[in-house]
Amino acid sequence: MARDRLRPFGDRVQLLQGDFSALGAIASENSWGPFAGILFDLGLSSFQLDDPTRGFSFSRDGPLDMRMDRRGAGKTAAELLAKLPEREIARILHEYGEERFARRIAARIVAERRDRPITSTAHLARLVAATIPRRAWPRRIHVATRTFQGLRLAVNNELQSLTRGLQDAVPLLAPAGRLCVISFHSLEDRIAKETIRGCARSEPPRLRVLTKRPIVPTGGEIEANPRARSAKLRAAERP
Repeated sequence: MARDRLRPFGDRVQLLQGDFSALGAIASENSWGPFAGILFDLGLSSFQLDDPTRGFSFSRDGPLDMRMDRRGAGKTAAELLAKLPEREIARILHEYGEERFARRIAARIVAERRDRPITSTAHLARLVAATIPRRAWPRRIHVATRTFQGLRLAVNNELQSLTRGLQDAVPLLAPAGRLCVISFHSLEDRIAKETIRGCARSEPPRLRVLTKRPIVPTGGEIEANPRARSAKLRAAERP
């Protein structure tokens, strides 16, 4: 779809699929750079979210996959839940999903998988809903949202890839080149903020902070695209 939309720009556009963590290698292999700007858009594609076969959402039942790139040999969310120790599942849900009932959910997952594997999004969502007391359900999001977020981050090594990608991006910028990061939850935003600040405080400074506070969507933008409500933009410039 991107190729079709950008076709009028001809050879000004080059499309290449790869992980954030491979940014440096991809740039080197293609003799790309230095760049006037690098944008990290950390949002999950709505086309993937709305496709039940991808396993990212509990709104419609589908296989518990969650891999961003299904070409590789990475484990699916179902495979992780089938094999990981209870303590590791709890850690993932707590650290990546920021789920305060992580231990209770992990124990329920391990008990459940003894009888039957957890292979569908609906199965996992029902399990989480049955585990968390109704009085503790969040008001603004689905009760299983944090569990799904934690698993997705773990399946795709997203935070590690982002950290590596940002580190690779800074030296690829031309003087006055800009680095922009659009994040959608606190863990991503924290990595972007700490990376940018660290580079700004180095001697000599490797970046100059352009956004002391993240830029957030306007009411009109959220109305036009409700999934943008949690977006935060941070920007920096190479001296």
